[in-house]
Amino acid sequence: MRLMPLISSALLLAMSGPAFAQEDYTEFVSREERFTVTFPGKPVVSETTWVSEYGAVLPARVYSVTNGAGRHTLTVVDYRPVERVLLEKAMGCPLGAETCQGVGDTGIGYWKNDVRGAVTYAIGKMLTERDVKVTHLMWNFMELVAGNEIQLTNNKDQSRTFASAYMHDYRLVIAESTVPKGYPPPTVLQQSLGWLDEQGRGIRYQYPYHNEPDPTVAPVPIRGRPAVAVPADRIDPGAPGNVPR
Repeated sequence: MRLMPLISSALLLAMSGPAFAQEDYTEFVSREERFTVTFPGKPVVSETTWVSEYGAVLPARVYSVTNGAGRHTLTVVDYRPVERVLLEKAMGCPLGAETCQGVGDTGIGYWKNDVRGAVTYAIGKMLTERDVKVTHLMWNFMELVAGNEIQLTNNKDQSRTFASAYMHDYRLVIAESTVPKGYPPPTVLQQSLGWLDEQGRGIRYQYPYHNEPDPTVAPVPIRGRPAVAVPADRIDPGAPGNVPR
């Protein structure tokens, strides 16, 4: 499911009045990480790492916007090194251990399970590491890429968080927006997330896409037009381009 970014932005403006009146919505594109999304402002980019469920330390990038209407972040974790990292970790395991054998299609070091369970693990961290109440949890898809959405209420200040997680082309994408109590639902990241192919073209799959380590079972995407340039201050400097809706 997906709403057009301009429509979702207009709805938010209509609902929230002055609280959102000064926001400069930025249609942000990263050809390197193969996503496009609309931010309520110009995001700040920072580098970090992510420890996967099975202990792989993976590179990650966080795009964040903080303003009077709350905080909005998009975290992108690069799972492409996970097989190599967990294979190296498994080299020290006892001879004959399941970890070293990769039986049952788990992959050596459980790397395949790490990829398949990345979305569940990301959502689970929100529940186990925070003092929150879950108000809604659902399966969803964006352009037929499968994932999960969750809505949370902070037990201390009653702020609300809308978040989602998807895995596409070995990138775990976690979109999260938190607003103070009484503010409209922060849905712009959730509704505007889209995907790119290796040439920077917008894509939508023909049936639900799951990032399965066996590439022979992946659905074929429907491809759009090539990306076109947008002002350099509105996109990832290392990943120029834009995607038509």
